[in-house]
Amino acid sequence: MIELLFPGLSHLQNIHPLAVHFPIAFLVGSAFFYLLALLIRKENFANTGLSLLIAGTIAAAATVGTGLYAEPGVMVSHSVRQLLLTPHKYCMIATLAVSAVLALWAIAARPFPRKNRAIFILMFLFLLGLMAVGADYGARMVYDYNAGGSACSQPIDFMK
Repeated sequence: MIELLFPGLSHLQNIHPLAVHFPIAFLVGSAFFYLLALLIRKENFANTGLSLLIAGTIAAAATVGTGLYAEPGVMVSHSVRQLLLTPHKYCMIATLAVSAVLALWAIAARPFPRKNRAIFILMFLFLLGLMAVGADYGARMVYDYNAGGSACSQPIDFMK
């Protein structure tokens, strides 16, 4: 039944690809609302930013968990594992750690820290950069080295 509704799911080796977009969307959205709150000085935007930050941190934890669970089954060469999968893993674990620190800080200073606000924003920008780099490593594994298995079945040019 599920294959009729979502035929692409039968090609997935694990559920990690289903989870990866949630922390990206929530954390980027959170940063947007925090910056809006800073520029417009409206508390409602900061409340939305906090809600999205909490959701993004929870989603990041779930996504890191699914990634760690899936890691042993990823069928790539040792060099791809070393040059792409390992940095991807560490970037995303660090992303989770930074988002957890920011979420705890924002919860404690509800909804937006007044003290050291510039440091909070700089840490958030660092988080977004770290997440982007980690996501790039993951995308390269899938699209350049077919780490998604039959989910990415088109011919891939390995001669770059």
